[in-house]
Amino acid sequence: MTDTVHKETLLVNVTPRETRVAWVDNGMAQEVWVERANQRGLVGNIYWGRVQRVLPGMQAAFVDIGLERAAFLHVSDVCRPDAQKECEDIQKLLRPGQWVMVQVIKNPLGSKGARVTMQVSLPSRLLVYMPNQSVLGISQKIEDEEERERLRELLKSIPELDEGVGGLIVRTVAEGAELVELRADLIYLQKLWETIAEKVKGLTKPACIYEDLPLFLRILRDAPIHQVERIIVDSRETLLRMRDFAHAYVPELENLIEPYQGERPIFDLYNVEDAINQALNKRVPLKSGGYLIIDQTEALTTIDVNTGAFVGHRNLEETIYRTNMEATGAIARQLRLRNLGGIIIIDFIDMKELQHQQHVLEALQKALARDRVKTTISGFSPLGLVEMTRKRTRESLERTLCHTCPVCEGRGTVKTPETVAYEIFREITRMARQYDADEYRVIASEPVVSHIMDEESDSVAELESFIGRNISFQAEATYPPEAFDVVML
Repeated sequence: MTDTVHKETLLVNVTPRETRVAWVDNGMAQEVWVERANQRGLVGNIYWGRVQRVLPGMQAAFVDIGLERAAFLHVSDVCRPDAQKECEDIQKLLRPGQWVMVQVIKNPLGSKGARVTMQVSLPSRLLVYMPNQSVLGISQKIEDEEERERLRELLKSIPELDEGVGGLIVRTVAEGAELVELRADLIYLQKLWETIAEKVKGLTKPACIYEDLPLFLRILRDAPIHQVERIIVDSRETLLRMRDFAHAYVPELENLIEPYQGERPIFDLYNVEDAINQALNKRVPLKSGGYLIIDQTEALTTIDVNTGAFVGHRNLEETIYRTNMEATGAIARQLRLRNLGGIIIIDFIDMKELQHQQHVLEALQKALARDRVKTTISGFSPLGLVEMTRKRTRESLERTLCHTCPVCEGRGTVKTPETVAYEIFREITRMARQYDADEYRVIASEPVVSHIMDEESDSVAELESFIGRNISFQAEATYPPEAFDVVML
C-alpha cells in the first residue's frame, strides 16, 4: 500500500561562510540550495535606487541600486495591475534621476543585471503583503472552494484591513489557518513595512533597505508543513535560531528540528554529496541502463534521452517507450536538483505510436506537478521535441558551484577554488572523526591554496580549533584545479 502523502526531510549543513540545504524525499535528494556569505541571493531584497536611463523603445528603465550592474525595470512592474491604461508609456511614469523603491524579483544572471519591480511584496508564514496594491487573493494551489471562501471571509474580517492599507495574498500553507494567526501575520508585515518606509528618509545614494531572511530561515517560512517529517541541522547555533524562529512563526515545525549527531558528514546521510557531484555532470545514468545528456547554455537547456545499454525484453518500440517513461521522473528530479530554468528542450527517443507519446507527456506532467517552481509544457513539436519552460529566479547549481574552465576556454567547467576549499574542509573534518593524526597537510593547486590562505584563514583557524590539530598547506603546480590530497602526519 503506497502512502500518497510524501514525507520529506530537510538536511541543513552549515559552515562558517556557507549554508547548504537539501530537500530529501524517499531517501533521494530532490533539491539543493547553496548560500554563501559573500554571494547571498538578492531576490526579495528591497532597494532605494535612482533611475539611470529610460528606454521608450523597450518600455523599460535601468535603475542604479548600488550593485555592479544596473537593475532592469519594465513598465509592467511600475504600475499597479489594476491601472493598465497608465502603463502605456514609461516616459510618463519615470524620468532619469528619479528616486524609486524597488524589489528584486530575479537575481543577476550571467551578464544581465537584476530584474526589479516597484510593486513591493513582503512574505510572512501565511500571507504576502503588498503595500502598494489593494487586491485580496487566495493561492491557486488551495483548490477546495469552501476553504477558499472561508479564508476570503477571514481576510475581510481583519480590522487592520478596514483602513484599506495594502493588499494580501493568502499562501498555500495557510490552508486551515484561523483568524488570530492571519491577523498576527498581517500586523507583523505592516510594522515591517513601516520600518522599511522609514529607512528611505534622508538617503542620498542607492542602498539596500531590506534583506530577505537567510536561507535556513527562509526554508522554515516556505516549507509545506504537512510534508515535512524531520529537519536535521549540523550546527548548534543555527539549530537554536531555527527553533526560535519556528517557535514564533511556525510552531508546527519546532519539534521537528533536531541536531545531527552522526559521525559522518550530514550530506553523506542520503548521498546528497554524490547527488550534487552527479548534478554537475552532463551524463545522468538511468537504472535501466539508459542515460540522459544535459547541456546548459545561456539561452536554453537541452536534454537528450538515450537507451544506452538497455535492450529491453520484447521489441524496439517497447524498449524506447520504457526508456522514455523512466526518463520523465529523472528529468523532473534533475530540473529541481540543478535548478534549471528558462527554455528547456527535451529530445525523447522517437516513438511511432501516438499513444506512447501521450503517456510519456502525461508522466512528465505528473513528475513535474510536485515542483515548487512554476513549469509550463507545450507538448511535442512537429520535430518530436518536447518544449517547456521553468521559472528562473536564481542561478543554477552548476553556475553557483562552478566557473568557466580556464584550460578549455569555456568548453566545460571546473569547481571554483572556493568550492574546492570547502570540500577540503569537509574532508579534513571527515578524516578527523575517523583517524587520529598529529597534523594534516593539504596538497592542492596554487589557486586553491592561495584562496584558502587569503580568504579562508579564519575558517582554517576555526577548523583547527574544532579538530584540535594543526593544518598546513602546500601548493603543487602539477595539480589540476579540482584535485587535492589531505595527508596525515
